Amino acid sequence: MNVRSHVAMMFHLDKCIGCHTCSIACKNIWTDRKGTEYMWWNNVETKPGTGYPTKWEDQSKYSGGWEVKDDKLKLKSTDKHKVITNIFHHPNQPSMDDYYEPWTYDYQNLFNAPEGPDQPTARPISMVTGKPMNVEAGPNWDDDLGGSPIYAANDPNLKNLTEEQKLQLFSVEQLVFFYFPRICNHCMNPSCVAACPSGALYKRGEDGIVLLDQKRCRGWRFCVPACPYKKVYYNWSTGKSEKCILCYPRLETGQAPACFHSCVGRIRYFGELLYDADKIEAMAKLPDEELINAQREMILDPFDPHVISEARRNGIPDDVIEYAQKSPVYKFVKVWKMALPPHIEFRTFPMLFYVPPMAPVMAMRKDDKLTSVSDNLFHDIEDARVPLQFLGNLFGAGQTGKVVYALKKQKAVRTYRRAVTVGDIDMATAEQMLREADCSVAEAEEIYKLTSLCTFEERFVIPPMHREMAMEGTTDPMFRKQEAGFGFMAGPKRSV
Repeated sequence: MNVRSHVAMMFHLDKCIGCHTCSIACKNIWTDRKGTEYMWWNNVETKPGTGYPTKWEDQSKYSGGWEVKDDKLKLKSTDKHKVITNIFHHPNQPSMDDYYEPWTYDYQNLFNAPEGPDQPTARPISMVTGKPMNVEAGPNWDDDLGGSPIYAANDPNLKNLTEEQKLQLFSVEQLVFFYFPRICNHCMNPSCVAACPSGALYKRGEDGIVLLDQKRCRGWRFCVPACPYKKVYYNWSTGKSEKCILCYPRLETGQAPACFHSCVGRIRYFGELLYDADKIEAMAKLPDEELINAQREMILDPFDPHVISEARRNGIPDDVIEYAQKSPVYKFVKVWKMALPPHIEFRTFPMLFYVPPMAPVMAMRKDDKLTSVSDNLFHDIEDARVPLQFLGNLFGAGQTGKVVYALKKQKAVRTYRRAVTVGDIDMATAEQMLREADCSVAEAEEIYKLTSLCTFEERFVIPPMHREMAMEGTTDPMFRKQEAGFGFMAGPKRSV
């Protein structure tokens, strides 16, 4: 057993209000420089929809992630032979059309316009050509329009849905969407790290954060197509790749990442997980339908004496183990089994998990009246407007079983709390629903409190980073005593 610690994240989609505050917080801190105009380390998509970059989930187009060939785990995007042929042009890399052409506005025409009968406007100006342009795409172009056939029809997650289910999504009376915020997953088995020819991408051993060394990066861009979530970007100004760094300078001072700290809906949770690194390759070779259980198996019980002993033997400090025991992510993922990884079939084992949303009940129009198809206060999971197969494609590697389990537990907790607070549901009925959802009354109370009444400290259980342990082999830790984690202060420059 090779016990290691890894920071992990969880987003509760039933609480996301799509305000994009997280995106703006990240943009203002990290990607407001020249060459980063199109970079959104944090973005919020509307599902069903094509996302950003367009159809990033379609690996037949981008060839991201891993695949199993001849019982070996291999990158889809590259190999020893493709490195030479694709080193100056990668056919699976997203183009500007897949992102969008960044623009600004001609504010002079707005501020200095003479008095007239019409309202002055600021025309969009391309930040690439400097000429006026017509805006045709953006980072959240299909925002709030995910249910419309214009955008939803191109969602890769509609695969295997029947025509009736697709029409269900597009009908005006049944129109539905939910928000899907995304950042770098800081995967347990990152394909971007494996694809980098210069070794610039790496995982920090003490916490698993995936970083990119700007000094070593040569701009080959193999990382961009290799990442199936398209969270590595190329800076055209510096000639280097960049990605989300999980605000590690903030984490090292005990602060939550900016997108977490600014979240209005309080959907974000942060914690530490212990996992068995020896199992990664074997688990990644399993069939798609077994991958969720495989990742849960790799995540270890921080209360197990044997796990604690092996963690200490591997150099993990006691306070890190203590924080792993307090982790809210561990509860949602391993104990309650309510949080699921996005597209685990890419085999990167993302360390960002999602609690699937409780979609509204379907309705129908009859005699100019809109009526629900369910007579119950909380409708059956199968009656939701978003087909289960769609959520299964997004969170269950094409299977719906794990999604149904998570949704039924959410529904049971809602019903139980309704019986407690309002009383219009019989308590015996509520407790029966809890038993059917594999949930006890005590667990329901704990889920409710951590979902609805959680404090800042309960959502963000940030472990000590112990950077002194990572640096002591190469330099005197006192040399970096007043630093927040930046290894160098000079900006990156173009190099060959």
